[in-house]
Amino acid sequence: MPAIKPSSIRDLKDRINIYDVVSREVTLKKAGADYKGLSPFNNEKTPSFYVSPDKGFYKCFSSGNSGDAIAFVMETERLTFTEAVEALAKRFNFELEYEQGNSRAREERSLRQELFEIHELATDFFREQFLAADKAGEWIRKYWVDGRKFSLDIAEEFKIGFAPINSVALGERAVKKGFSKEAMEACGLFYAKRGIDPHRMGYRFRGRLMIPIRDHQGRVTAFTARQLEVTPKDDPSHEAKYINSPETPIFHKGNLLFNLDRARMEVKPETPFVMVEGQLDAIRCWSVGITTSVAPQGTGITESQLRLLKRYESRLVVLLDGDSAGQKAALRMLPLALAQGVEAAFIPLTDKEDPDDIFREGGREALDQLLKRELQPIPFACRAHMPPGERLTPQSKAKAIREVFSIIEQSDSEATKIEFVKQAAEAFELDEDATISDFQRFSGQQVRQQRPTPPPPLAQSATPQSQQIASPSEPKRANRVYSVEHDLLALCMLESDLGNQVAHLVDPDWIDATLPAGKLLNFVLNEFLHDMWNGPDSLNEHLESAEERTLASSIYFEAKQQENPERFANEALKRLVVKFVDRKSKEIKLEIGRKQATNDDPAASALLGELFALNQLKHKPPQLGSLFS
Repeated sequence: MPAIKPSSIRDLKDRINIYDVVSREVTLKKAGADYKGLSPFNNEKTPSFYVSPDKGFYKCFSSGNSGDAIAFVMETERLTFTEAVEALAKRFNFELEYEQGNSRAREERSLRQELFEIHELATDFFREQFLAADKAGEWIRKYWVDGRKFSLDIAEEFKIGFAPINSVALGERAVKKGFSKEAMEACGLFYAKRGIDPHRMGYRFRGRLMIPIRDHQGRVTAFTARQLEVTPKDDPSHEAKYINSPETPIFHKGNLLFNLDRARMEVKPETPFVMVEGQLDAIRCWSVGITTSVAPQGTGITESQLRLLKRYESRLVVLLDGDSAGQKAALRMLPLALAQGVEAAFIPLTDKEDPDDIFREGGREALDQLLKRELQPIPFACRAHMPPGERLTPQSKAKAIREVFSIIEQSDSEATKIEFVKQAAEAFELDEDATISDFQRFSGQQVRQQRPTPPPPLAQSATPQSQQIASPSEPKRANRVYSVEHDLLALCMLESDLGNQVAHLVDPDWIDATLPAGKLLNFVLNEFLHDMWNGPDSLNEHLESAEERTLASSIYFEAKQQENPERFANEALKRLVVKFVDRKSKEIKLEIGRKQATNDDPAASALLGELFALNQLKHKPPQLGSLFS
């Protein structure tokens, strides 16, 4: 696939603001000249994620991740560099240029990009069938309005569609648009084992109501298809009420939540997320004004989905179906929510209650009535472990309380654990102090069982003495030391007037270019020498590797201003020279030995002279101001 022109990537980065990229994923608040929010990479309660629009970088102090807008998209969406650039270009309506021309042919697209586009095509196709002025179109609209009790406006808002019973039109459109064989096979819309001939390949969805599944950015990644009276009997999945797209490179059901793209814009501390079981339940909630409703893809809630929710709001009301499967799903979710710091409350339903019926009949006010039944996590767990209508024996209580202990153990706060234990003691009518003692013994047993065998001690490696750089906003951590190349790079990036002087004093041979900081320092000093340094903009045009982006953003966010930058620069120059001279002297001494062994005295004498000059340099390294003295 042709490479994207570097100049086009630079133009894209100039066009977009990193705030606009990150704020789609993280709720950001102003913090001086920067913005801060909860890490999208780690579970945390105190914000340690910072974004600097002026410099074009982000830094996550809890995970160590950092970089520019492209790096952020790569990390959060798990894309390659090219895929991330293409995703940003599409998002901000920017036309990329490729090495073999200004526009891409279909075969030049990345597979992921093709899959997003083919799902857009399918969404439009199924929507057309839903709106068609034929018998099938009239029938499906009547089913939606009279059978499901939804308005056509809601169908338009969610782009509800209909998969025709026997049609090859979708395949014909996809082939005509030039989608690759790989995309046609990977998208999950077709059974293309016999090739991509629209008349020979199979179609996964036939005679079903089509609900587009969008990721949290609003891109269609898959479909859920509802069985209908007209679903053909020869369909392989005819008996299934709902069938979903298979997992693909753009659809992993455990990583997304239905309607999160809308709900995340509506959620607030006073209006938390409301989790229901199915897509139609979430659509029903939306239709009556419960705009923070989301639904998993199936009943298995995952850590990834909970982390995704917590980016926007840590509170969650769980309203799953009252049948056995729904209640078991809620119970499985509970320890995951505690581990992720999600404040989940549960509304128990009876097996005869269905959220779709409740909200269709009661509207938005029905939620207010349901909230009166709300149970906090531990009371809900205790109730789930009490057989209805039975009085627990001491033995059954002991077994049940240990099940609840295993849930409480997932909390990340010791104080919260004790409060939860007290709640459990009250629910099971047990002595509070005795229950706390039992939990502490249980917790100690768990630690002993899970404690890994300690590895043998490692030999301590020597590290060159250097400046410790720390951010006052950064959590406490072990002291770090950096190479002299790193220190000079930080100085030049933060003190442009000194950077120009350093550039005229440093010989490129003195820099260890095998180090990432050394490689980047060479670039920065060269920019100064040619009067081309333009701060972060110069770096944004140059940084290509993830390592370089991480290095630059870490310096901008972590390095602190020196009280006496001139003195620090002179000390760093001295260290740089000493490091170079020591390394070079060893090489020369070895070479002198080889020359003397072959009686090449003239060459040995020349090397001795070079060694003398190096020692002179070591004892009198260049200093700021020497250029003008």
